[in-house]
Amino acid sequence: MTSCTWAGFEAAEPDFARTARRRFEAYTHHVLATLRKDGSPRVTGLEVTFRSGELWLGMMPDSRKAHDLRRDPRFALQANPGSGTGMGGGDVRISGRAVEVTDPETVARLAAETGAPQPFHLFRAELTEVVRTCVEDDLLVIRSWRPGGPVRTVSRT
Repeated sequence: MTSCTWAGFEAAEPDFARTARRRFEAYTHHVLATLRKDGSPRVTGLEVTFRSGELWLGMMPDSRKAHDLRRDPRFALQANPGSGTGMGGGDVRISGRAVEVTDPETVARLAAETGAPQPFHLFRAELTEVVRTCVEDDLLVIRSWRPGGPVRTVSRT
């Protein structure tokens, strides 16, 4: 499956990328789904950051989600829906593969920029799909993008 960096997504679909990023930046904590050793899903909270054209996932040392991603890098990330039922900005989900970054300079730079305590596991997201679901004019509107293709839009009543 084709993947790309956050910068690649921004270059391909700048408006959609801006909308997705704003949705993630509206709240600090989001929901990460990984795969356990037995293949069952694990859902946990996570903070993300966008820096240097990348979507970064940081985790506490020896966390289960970090072990999951080291074993099987596939993930799904859902933006915090916020409080209430308004879903302001819609529901945004990103799927992809997490690439662990162990370069001490990169880890130190991200820690300094974000204030993250060291040590921590750092992963760079390679995107395979971005989906935004929202309600527009009483229609459920689903926009999805995969690397190498255009944004697809499906509307339902």
